[in-house]
Amino acid sequence: MTNRRDFIKGAGALALGSALPFQSAFAASNLTVGVIYVGARGDYGYNQAQAQAANVIKKLPNVKVIEEENVPETVAVQKTMEAMIEQDGATLIFATSFGYFDPHVLKVAAKYPKIRFAHCGGLWKAGNPPNIASYFGYIDECQYLNGVVAGHMSKSKKLGFVAAKPIPQVLRNINAFTLGAQSVDPSITTHVIFTGDWSMPVKEAEATNSLVDQGCDVLTCHVDGPKVVIETAEKRGAMSCGYHASQAALAPKGYLTGAEWDWATPFKELVVDAQTGKPQPNIMRGGLREGFVKMSPYGASVTAAAKTDADAIKAKMVAGQFVIFKGPMKDNKGADAIAAGTSHSQTDITLESMNYLVAGVVGQI
Repeated sequence: MTNRRDFIKGAGALALGSALPFQSAFAASNLTVGVIYVGARGDYGYNQAQAQAANVIKKLPNVKVIEEENVPETVAVQKTMEAMIEQDGATLIFATSFGYFDPHVLKVAAKYPKIRFAHCGGLWKAGNPPNIASYFGYIDECQYLNGVVAGHMSKSKKLGFVAAKPIPQVLRNINAFTLGAQSVDPSITTHVIFTGDWSMPVKEAEATNSLVDQGCDVLTCHVDGPKVVIETAEKRGAMSCGYHASQAALAPKGYLTGAEWDWATPFKELVVDAQTGKPQPNIMRGGLREGFVKMSPYGASVTAAAKTDADAIKAKMVAGQFVIFKGPMKDNKGADAIAAGTSHSQTDITLESMNYLVAGVVGQI
């Protein structure tokens, strides 16, 4: 089949978004859904988590799913979206990578106002095309629990974190992981290395080895494909906590638990909305309670005390009774990050512009 990015309609062709009546585009019981990935679907990470959700909606009645992987965050994704719409008849597009949004999803959504777009990352704001749903989850809840388990299991009291870019979502995960560990032992530190991009396997391996050399005995990460970090940690005899999807099979000795996405929850909701003609939300959020995120099963080496502590905190999170970010809290430069008496619940939009590392994190933005 011709690559969708190479499919070009004649200049005089009428865009499907303009040609289809509003109700027929949005309310048809037969629905074609396009899903676009920045990497490989089997990457043991970000793309795999999205692909698992795509596999779920494939089984829904009257739903056809078309997919394309390894689509870069360039004009290429615009071509892929347009081809899915015009060539395949897709009326709902999941553009799953953070960098797809601006300008690519914004441009294509404006061109096709009758087509629904779903972007992962939560970047939609007032004034953007109304036919975009920004979905994201409170994965920092799971990273906090990762930290609790790591805090119990670490002997060196030095944890390692391999991160891609210092954007708010990444900083939020680093900070939550650190705070979880510090709830066990306030003296614990998290050492962070930024690689500079979402998929940098060589740099990820180098960073992991460097962190182990520095004495970090539990590692986690926020990169697209955690496979390299988890496998390298396992080879070095270090423990690990996963991210995006389960990497337990890659580290049978050292894998403790992991922070996983369960994207099937928002995928299913958005598909049903499209099939029934229900307006889609512009902002979709959820955590453990809503089923947007979940924890990997505990590894065999995790102690009973670690499980008990993490499970108790998880129960509070599910009940909406646990706040991760509250004052007084200092950043790692000594400045006030959150004032005394201030609490930021998960729905607080302030957290989505986080621009600091908490005290106890060794590293800089």
